[in-house]
Formats: sequence, structure tokens, C-alpha cells
Amino acid sequence: MANQRKLGRTADQRKALLRNQVTNLIWYGRIKTTESKAKEVRRIADKMITLAIRECDNTIATTKETHNDKGQLVTLEVTNDAPSKLHARRILMSYLYDLKEPRKDDENKAEYKERTKDNRHPVVEKLFREIGPKYKARNAEKSCAGGYTRIYKLGPRRGDAAEMVILELV
Repeated sequence: MANQRKLGRTADQRKALLRNQVTNLIWYGRIKTTESKAKEVRRIADKMITLAIRECDNTIATTKETHNDKGQLVTLEVTNDAPSKLHARRILMSYLYDLKEPRKDDENKAEYKERTKDNRHPVVEKLFREIGPKYKARNAEKSCAGGYTRIYKLGPRRGDAAEMVILELV
């Protein structure tokens, strides 16, 4: 591929490295890496965030009728993803790794299970619920799009003198 940096790795190693770093950037908000890796991660992360911005508010409210255990008809109001948001969610899930949501210090095992039972893909949910709306409001305020990441140069790494940077979400 002429448009992608090789990063001194084979294709499968390079893909795994970039997937891992993009996932960690989205989850933690910042990562420390070399400059060339950061520039590649930035390209991919900006595309993922743009996809989340476009589809974050795209939902459909529907009614669902079910029978409860007593045989009574129960009507529920349910919010589902629109087809385009579902497609975007599946694209993101195919690229990003699944990270487990960390357990809080003051939380026992039962509370943790209760809090995380509905959230199978926390990284994708974070993109749609937190990052997408945040940057959508920023784009509307500044009337521009893109530029969701920032690179701070830290200087050369001791040992191989590779240029180290911090890549963070703006």
C-alpha cells in the first residue's frame, strides 16, 4: 500500500498494532507512541470519530408489544438504531478491539455486573455516547470539521532516538 506507512512490520502485525493503538486512544483519550505511528493512528481515529459524529443522533423510537409472564399484553417504548447507525456501529465493532470496562474502587462484583450487563462493546458505546456528541457540538460551534487529535512532541527516545509523541483527543 503506497498510502500507508509500513512501520517496519508485516501487514498483520501492522494492522493489529494500529487497531490496538486506535482502541486505546479512544478509550483512554491519550497514548504515548512514536511520531510515525501517531500519524497513522491519527488518520484512522479521525475517520472513526467522523463516522460516530455523523451517526450519533440517528435513532428511531418504536413501540414493542410483548406478553409478560401473566399473559398480559405489555406495550414498551423502545429506541433503536437507524439502519445507517447500525451499519456504522458494525464497522466500528469490526475494527476496534473490545476492552472490558474497569471496575470502580468502591464497587463490588454484583454492582459491576449490573452496571455493565447491557454494554457489550464499551469502546463503541463511548464513541457514540460521549465522543460523537462532544465533537458534533464543537463542529457546530466552530463551523468546521476534522482535527480531533493533537500531537505533542516529547523528544527522542533513549536507546534508538525515535521521536516520541503524545497523541490525544482534543
